[in-house]
Amino acid sequence: MTTVATPARDISRPEFIALVAALMSLNALAIDVMLPALPYMGEALGVSHENDRQYVLTAYMLGFGCAQLAFGPLSDRFGRRAPLLVGLVIYVIAAFAAAFSHSFALLLLMRFIQGIGAAGTRVIAQSMVRDKFGGRAMAEIMSMVFMVFMAVPIIAPGIGQVILLTGPWEYIFYFMAFLALVVTAWSMARMPETLKPENRRALAPRVVIEGFRLVFTNRMAFSYGLAGMFVFGALFGFINTAQQIYVDIYGLGALFPVAFAAMAGLMAVSSYLNARMVRRLGMRRLSHTALLVFSTISGGWFLITLAGQPPLWLFFTLLAVIMFMFGWAASNMNALSMEPLGAVAGTASSVFGFIQTVGGAILGTVTGQFFDGTLTPVAAGYFILGLAAILCVVVAERGKLFGVGEDYEPGGAFD
Repeated sequence: MTTVATPARDISRPEFIALVAALMSLNALAIDVMLPALPYMGEALGVSHENDRQYVLTAYMLGFGCAQLAFGPLSDRFGRRAPLLVGLVIYVIAAFAAAFSHSFALLLLMRFIQGIGAAGTRVIAQSMVRDKFGGRAMAEIMSMVFMVFMAVPIIAPGIGQVILLTGPWEYIFYFMAFLALVVTAWSMARMPETLKPENRRALAPRVVIEGFRLVFTNRMAFSYGLAGMFVFGALFGFINTAQQIYVDIYGLGALFPVAFAAMAGLMAVSSYLNARMVRRLGMRRLSHTALLVFSTISGGWFLITLAGQPPLWLFFTLLAVIMFMFGWAASNMNALSMEPLGAVAGTASSVFGFIQTVGGAILGTVTGQFFDGTLTPVAAGYFILGLAAILCVVVAERGKLFGVGEDYEPGGAFD
């Protein structure tokens, strides 16, 4: 892999945050902009079973998760820019090619390849943040990134709905390819190489295996990575069934994107508040509190669904609290999983990305396939997976919750 020239001028902190958020947002866009189009894709490509339409999301997530294991070591060896740009090119080509799919199987293949390209954006964007920041500063930056990133789920379903009013579902893929081209050009022009030459690791099998060993044997980092997998699994379970819940159960029809955007907006507000509070309260206190509330409210929601279908206002209120807590938990647990592993940030990001994406996608797919026209499977998924996440955190912290922990040295570029 050849070296890609680094821009001559240093990037400012606000632009760095915005560009990292844009890179990560391509992943959210590839998921959320599709939601209004799933029934049309299923009808056009002969998908008879409604739940099978969810595989359009699952195929993407599997490609996205598996490829991260490759992008991590590659970015630790060749730097961040070159693998990032390769991933972006793959994303653009696959998104464009998906528009010409003449069968459901071919569409799933293109979505899988699109996910492979997107894997580079997730792994490398997070690695770049770890290259420059550590400890609570990293959690603050990731919260700001997540806040911008959450603007995509707010607007993406609405964009998808508008596109469907102006043309067929294939136009959605043209739109994704165009936006990815814009982000690729921005990255080429402005994103510097954040991995110092002296910190690059050889791609020899022994060195790669050692990097993976460091990740898998770090109790705190690996346990928080697993906790992230469980909460993301709960989220994916909801995303897989969101169109069916809002449209089929509650009959919102064209208002589905508005309801979906409201939830994403709450998560963005949550991430903003987290960025303001994390330096004072710490990652552990915020994430542990969020997980406990997340699981408690999910348990109450599950019990309510056993008694009958809750009215829309009650469902929306319970889910709003859960999603707000997700915003606190996700960004802090990502930072806590990366915190001790700055020396192998690319490999660590790839491992945790793989675990959280593939594991979360599988858990979310299982939840989605249990959808039976009621909210019970989704609520049960949130509750069970929330308890599993708490168990992982207990293991990470040796049974002691709400601690302060150690602040690791930041990367230093913006400190």
